[in-house]
Amino acid sequence: MYFFKPISDEIRLSQIIFSKHNKTMKLIIVSNFAGIAAILQSAGGFLPGIGYFLSALATAPILLGSMFSISIGVKSYFLTIILLFIIQPTELIVFPFTTGLLGLGIGTSFYIFRKRLSIIVTSTILLMSGILSLLFIFQFPVLGPSVSDSFSFLTAGSIFLFAFLYSWLWVEIALIIFKRLKMIII
Repeated sequence: MYFFKPISDEIRLSQIIFSKHNKTMKLIIVSNFAGIAAILQSAGGFLPGIGYFLSALATAPILLGSMFSISIGVKSYFLTIILLFIIQPTELIVFPFTTGLLGLGIGTSFYIFRKRLSIIVTSTILLMSGILSLLFIFQFPVLGPSVSDSFSFLTAGSIFLFAFLYSWLWVEIALIIFKRLKMIII
């Protein structure tokens, strides 16, 4: 079945090759990924409408950094948070719990798991917990004012379904982008 097929070994091979780069090259990659992620995430505040679509793409740089190296992904994630604090503080609460966490989760899952379903489920749980934390713990209306801030199983189930489909989409996008980008970075 499609979900139980292992992800190709070229990701693991690229991780081994990438680990041989010098520290300067890795720092340049971290700063580039963090800068791109901060710009994309802050687009929702600067460009209403299309900016919200662009802010969803902030997952990609963190995800790709995590796919090459977990330390690169973590450094990019925290550097993006610092940049968002300077550029667009309103996006600071959304990024660490949704788009950034999803990118970090999927990229790290590529290290730990080999099966597509394991990667998708892990990132689904991370994204769902981030959204639920924003909604019910911090009382931040991340899904808009139409979603109640009191817990309901219908809301949690809908968020799980959305998180699963969204994570699946990002896993497939990551594999496509990774195959095209690995020749440039490695």
